[in-house]
Amino acid sequence: MATRDLDRLAKHVKAHRLELYPSRLAAARAAGISKDTWQRVEEGEEVRESTYAKVDRALGWVTGSCVAIADGGEPAFIGESTTSSSGADAKLTPEEAHKLAWDAARETLPTAPIGELDAFVEGLVERLRRAGIVTDGS
Repeated sequence: MATRDLDRLAKHVKAHRLELYPSRLAAARAAGISKDTWQRVEEGEEVRESTYAKVDRALGWVTGSCVAIADGGEPAFIGESTTSSSGADAKLTPEEAHKLAWDAARETLPTAPIGELDAFVEGLVERLRRAGIVTDGS
């Protein structure tokens, strides 16, 4: 496996963070990580894969974008249309989307109250519907 270009990633992360957040602290809070950890990413230091996923979400990128950038690719933005032979154009039914979102929410937030999980799942499915990932049921 080729060595990741963490300096390239650092430049992309910092440039996009400056467009979205007034400070590293604000970006770190949005990502759910410490300011020091965010700084490590912006300085081209290695962090955990799970941290890259959090940075992806905070920057509005599809999970895996940080790794793709470090490997020489470009970020994919959430809601951006993509074309691939791997089924990226496939649609989910509302029921499938609810189940997937619910399973992920329970796994990620096992101590969250059911009402909060329900609200999160409903919001996520609605956003996926608006992005064209979930069918409208017709």
